[in-house]
Amino acid sequence: QVQLVESGGGLVQAGGSLRLSCVFSGHTFSMYAMGWFRQAPGKEREYVGCINFSGTSTDYADSVKGRFTVSRDNAKNTVYLQMTSLKPEDTAIYYCAADMSYGRVNSRLRKLSEYDYWGQGTQVTVST
Repeated sequence: QVQLVESGGGLVQAGGSLRLSCVFSGHTFSMYAMGWFRQAPGKEREYVGCINFSGTSTDYADSVKGRFTVSRDNAKNTVYLQMTSLKPEDTAIYYCAADMSYGRVNSRLRKLSEYDYWGQGTQVTVST
């Protein structure tokens, strides 16, 4: 059974940086595209970014493009979300998700329904 465990969340001031990690276990990590999503209080879960199975293709939501970077280390079964220039509106619970797929990322990976497995989330709070 695939398991995803996020870590790295916390409290940071606006303009600061955080790096989230998500450790994958239970299957072959390199067979999966990985996505990051977030959910703020009272709002629906939304797409943040994703990376393909090999790490050669990424995609981002417009709201984070240029500030956030998704990367992965297949030797460590880990996907990362590097967040810089954080804003109060980035405050949310951040989730990683896994989808067994190959090829480059595409618009399909922006949809929650495409992902087979989800982590439990990690809280990110950005103060003013």
